[in-house]
Amino acid sequence: MLKKIRLDFQAILKNDPAVQNKIEAILCYPGFHALTIHRISHRLWQNKTLRLPARLLSQISRFFTGVEIHPGATIGNGVFIDHGMGIVIGETAQIEDNVQLFHGVTLGGTGKNIGKRHPTVQSNTIIGAGATLLGPITIGSNSKIGAGAVVLSDIPKNSTVVGIPPTQRIITT
Repeated sequence: MLKKIRLDFQAILKNDPAVQNKIEAILCYPGFHALTIHRISHRLWQNKTLRLPARLLSQISRFFTGVEIHPGATIGNGVFIDHGMGIVIGETAQIEDNVQLFHGVTLGGTGKNIGKRHPTVQSNTIIGAGATLLGPITIGSNSKIGAGAVVLSDIPKNSTVVGIPPTQRIITT
């Protein structure tokens, strides 16, 4: 767990040109705080007898950071949440390594289905402010989801997505 937290910290230094120093990154980045607390709540969630404390911890984190991450969500290494206010990450969401999320992103479900209900975001993907990804879809690695985009279907790797269906454009490089 400490390795993951260290990689999340390094992601701030790598991805945010506004960070002045390491102390600022530790003290002033709510996305980092939310991810750190999520790593603890996720570990509790994995023990089925500790799911209530896991949910309570995630709600405390939400109160203080503005970032809501369900403790069941799986999050890889080096994830960077910039200006995290309003981010929602659902229970069955999976985020792989080196993903960047900006404020207002939703990785949500589309109903009361059983099983996988939330998106999978593969490595090295950037998701712009206010983007909404819904359902058990997969966003391919090295993709960019534009600000305000609404994504309801799988996106191939190395793609750029902008817009809202049915006018959405997918550009594969």
